[in-house]
Amino acid sequence: MTATTTTTRGTATIADLYRTEGKAELIGGRIVRYMATGLQPNWISLEIAVSLRSHAKKTGRGLALTDSIGYVVPELSSGRESFSPDASLYDGPLPPDKMDFIQGSPNFAVEVRSKSNYGKAAEIEIAAKRADYFEAGTKVVWDVDPVNMCIRSYRADSPETAVVFQKGDVADAEPAVPGWRIDVAELFPD
Repeated sequence: MTATTTTTRGTATIADLYRTEGKAELIGGRIVRYMATGLQPNWISLEIAVSLRSHAKKTGRGLALTDSIGYVVPELSSGRESFSPDASLYDGPLPPDKMDFIQGSPNFAVEVRSKSNYGKAAEIEIAAKRADYFEAGTKVVWDVDPVNMCIRSYRADSPETAVVFQKGDVADAEPAVPGWRIDVAELFPD
């Protein structure tokens, strides 16, 4: 989730994003690259994606996707034109060419904080990205916090209010992923 470098040449396009190596998003005509993450955030993202995949297969609804998937959206008021969540569930039309990015936003997006995603500036950046997700049509966004061992779940119908899930809780992503649940303690083992 941590931005590292930004391409400043001219106005970048989705075509430029396709040619960018590694995880990146198109925001305000610039390619924003994201640094590799540490062990714990990556492991948490994988655990969530695996659980989502199991649920999607069982219900026959949705497609669980991992880090680096590209979602292309019409330009948002912030200038953002793409997302690449740490984990997500998408339940919409697939691109005719499966090698292409998905056109549209995920139903459910998971952003797992990395080591540098703490502090006042990071909070502002995280809130802005969450607002972009909701503007694009995402129903639920999780802000997963490995340091404080909690999940802040935000819904499009109350975007400023988080439901906080901690160890001992079973988290959900209603209404984006009906019936799916995950034990928070599984994400933050001792």
